[in-house]
Amino acid sequence: MAISLESLVERAKEGEKRALEELVLRIQDRIYGLALRMLYYPDDAKDETQEILIKIITHLGRFRGESRFMTWAYSVASNHLLTNRKSRVKRRELTFEISETMIEEGLSYSGNQVYNESEQILMVEEMKLLCMQTLLRCLSPENRITFILGDVFGVTSLEGGQILDITSDSFRKRLSRARKMILDFMAAQCGLFNPDNRCHCEKIFPCYVEKTGTIDPKNMLFADHPCRPKKSNEARENMNEFDELMRMTLLFRSHPDYAAPDAFVDIIRELIKSERFEMLQSDEKS
Repeated sequence: MAISLESLVERAKEGEKRALEELVLRIQDRIYGLALRMLYYPDDAKDETQEILIKIITHLGRFRGESRFMTWAYSVASNHLLTNRKSRVKRRELTFEISETMIEEGLSYSGNQVYNESEQILMVEEMKLLCMQTLLRCLSPENRITFILGDVFGVTSLEGGQILDITSDSFRKRLSRARKMILDFMAAQCGLFNPDNRCHCEKIFPCYVEKTGTIDPKNMLFADHPCRPKKSNEARENMNEFDELMRMTLLFRSHPDYAAPDAFVDIIRELIKSERFEMLQSDEKS
């Protein structure tokens, strides 16, 4: 039986370095996944995940067990991401109206290259992932993180309220608003959501490769990203059997479980060697 995160925290507080390393390994993918969906760019997500993990381990003494440890960790991460002023996403805000214009541009582009089957499969996958990440960018940061926590990571309204320091009722209302905005757009535009819609990834990806350069076949942001294997694709394959809200949720949850870079544990080891590990104890004494 796997050791609980809470047990690892207690052992880490007592100075057990292996417990601290195991704790980082157990949470890094989830923190990175949150950062990537918030920030869009993998390089930015990597940098901010490193800062978040350092905040978490150097403030472990503040975790009192009043919630699940992962709820507390998401709270640290969410606060960091919402107050991050360096984000490229904040400097390049998108709207659903801009996204609709981008789709029209993609559909009107005729293309001038021929792709073999394997190239097309990869480009279509990149287009799908890029498009859904772009929809997240159309939400305000507060609505975006609420949607990611509630519909992608499946936290309850009680946990969501604790994470974002709002009431559970406020979390539900915010999640409902975010869902409606994305659902309205996908129901009208997305061929993944409704095959009868005009926009299909295989139709518009040539524009993003050849005209705008948003997709770089030699450096794809998402389709080539290291991932953890999913347990099952059954829900995704049977998506048409569900109502609209569930179909939208399943599309976002069917995204890969992105794997965090391996370097994070090495960074934590260096932090321990630097003796800043003592901050774990000083928080409890202060």
